[in-house]
Amino acid sequence: MTDEGVDFTATQQAADNGSPGATAAFPYDRMTVERFREAFPRARWRDDLRAWFVPGTRAERRLTAWMSREWSGVLAYADQRGRDAFAFEPITSPYLEVADDFVVRTPYSRTAIAELRQVPWARWDPALKAWRVPFRSFEELRRRWPAIETAARLAEPGERRKREESRKASPEHGERQAEAAERRRRRYPVPEDALPPVGRVLMTHVGCVLFEEITGELVEPAVAAAFYPAVTSGPAALVWAAWRRPSHAELVQAWPARVPPGPAEQARGWWQPTIETLREERRRAASLERARETRRAKRVAPPSSEQES
Repeated sequence: MTDEGVDFTATQQAADNGSPGATAAFPYDRMTVERFREAFPRARWRDDLRAWFVPGTRAERRLTAWMSREWSGVLAYADQRGRDAFAFEPITSPYLEVADDFVVRTPYSRTAIAELRQVPWARWDPALKAWRVPFRSFEELRRRWPAIETAARLAEPGERRKREESRKASPEHGERQAEAAERRRRRYPVPEDALPPVGRVLMTHVGCVLFEEITGELVEPAVAAAFYPAVTSGPAALVWAAWRRPSHAELVQAWPARVPPGPAEQARGWWQPTIETLREERRRAASLERARETRRAKRVAPPSSEQES
């Protein structure tokens, strides 16, 4: 059981001489230790276990019962302390309601969720569609509240629309769209005097590909400079080659290069992949193929009896 650094555990344990017993671990507090020694006068501190050892066959049961009583008092005190702290310095926010505990309701935000998960005892209530936080966790909630509230405000629909409109209006958005459109054309510039082999797995500046055809169509210099600046042909012209992503089976059969590509190979735009590259590409291809199979199975799966009825 844990609460803001408090951790009570009772574990069955045997002493060095084999006699039965159980260990109890909790943060040091003089009053708690005194009450513990009064309840268990035969208890001894074990440096090797960093815990108290209580001998006896019923030690674990006795410890659990004692901790339950002790724990209820600790929680009651911690809740009251949190109520007093909140009354003295309350949090005023449209995202926070106060009832028997704190109810935190925000727009969906990964940042807000990550912060709330770090608050002790916080839990998601699916019925309320909100987070419940007990008063005993007020200090940690208050410490994290600025980040939670800022993330919640940024997640408001109006703020999201503003950011989306700003993003679309930026020059970078147009560049990204143009680059994505170019990738969808599945073409790649290659030097006319250094054509890649067709049907063989190769590495390029756009990833691992398998060239299917050399079209012979000349590459416009502006297109090459905008989307393929790393490909240089020297005195030769650049021509288009059609490509596709290799399958997992094709990647498994591909032979790796013994040495990494040199500057000349990178300049021409294609080279034989290394074993490290192939391993990563194989993992990625296997994952994509599994996902496609899962989607295909869901589409062709027969309807369940509930759906049929």
